[in-house]
Amino acid sequence: MHFWAVPDLTGLEFDPLLAKVLHEDPVTRVRLPHGEGHAWLVTRYEDVKFVSVDPRFSRQAVYGRSITRLAPHFIPMEGAVGFADPPDHTRMRRVVARAFSARALRSLREHAQDVMDGLLDRLERHGPPADLMELVNRPFPLAMVSELMGVPDGDQPLMATWSDAIISAGAGREASERAKADMARYFTELVGRSHGTGKETLAAVLADAVDEGTLEEHEAVGLAVLIQIGGAHAVRNNSANMVYALLTHPEHLARLRAEPALLPRAVDELLRYIPHRNAVGLSRIALEDVEVGGVRIAEGDPVYVSYLTANRDPSVFPDPEKLDFDRGYNPHVAFGHGPHYCPGSALARIESEILLDSLWTRFPDLRLAVPEDRIRWQRGALIRGPETLPVTW
Repeated sequence: MHFWAVPDLTGLEFDPLLAKVLHEDPVTRVRLPHGEGHAWLVTRYEDVKFVSVDPRFSRQAVYGRSITRLAPHFIPMEGAVGFADPPDHTRMRRVVARAFSARALRSLREHAQDVMDGLLDRLERHGPPADLMELVNRPFPLAMVSELMGVPDGDQPLMATWSDAIISAGAGREASERAKADMARYFTELVGRSHGTGKETLAAVLADAVDEGTLEEHEAVGLAVLIQIGGAHAVRNNSANMVYALLTHPEHLARLRAEPALLPRAVDELLRYIPHRNAVGLSRIALEDVEVGGVRIAEGDPVYVSYLTANRDPSVFPDPEKLDFDRGYNPHVAFGHGPHYCPGSALARIESEILLDSLWTRFPDLRLAVPEDRIRWQRGALIRGPETLPVTW
């Protein structure tokens, strides 16, 4: 068994334990800093995909169990889609899909460009040096997911404060649980005000689903909290990691600026390459004895999969430690796999493409304002990213 202390890593450094077990012990037992007992950790690409889709591994069975984990608190709310199994999970996902229709995404892309242009205007007025986290990477995805959800502009600071407390392992159990309760109350009221409005916000879509009897109220609220947090926090950090990766890989940045059509492929390769989280996400429970990668996992055992190691599996991605914009075949699993594939992946891609394209179009000489080793990285975070990203131009 590996006792996984989960160090606070800097930059794009890959977790040494994950690298070790991928190559030496691909289905192994680990114990994380919180919770009880041990869990299996599955690291190879095909094994990760297998566990992610096989119905013998249940998310629902995790709820209420103190499984070994990174955070001191249990993050999802009761009834959250992240801990649902089909058919309940399928029912909830179908509702969320309405908010990510092709028409909605076209509208969100236009709004995203307007928001980004406004943020870059503010960055220009601020002048160099400036902190991209404060002026661009933090407010941009927060504004986008709030627009999707129907959260008024004036409430966005509340969303940021609550999300940071919930998603951080360092905030402590009490602060995180209090933030989760406050956020749930907020969305209970927002969904309640959205009944019968005819709007296309996600709050209105969820309210309609409650009216139709497709969702219970607590399921609608759990979905709202999950998407608000994920849409703001994950994209904030991942987009900042992408900017940092390009700033520290000048040859890749130069090529991307010379070949704008390369952007979608470059974003996919950055998604594969960047270790965007610490440790692992949500676990599953084996409902019966199952063999994975030649190892028997017993009924009742908790199991984690690592999408980070799957994205570095050399049997699928040749030279996986290399950032390669010419990678023609790139079936990465940065957004997950199977039933729990991220519902907001299309919006996250849109935001990343607009941010990377707009930033260097407006500021072609953008570069780090401090040496790489002076950038501060978040500590005790579940999703990795810089605290600040000082740049000049």
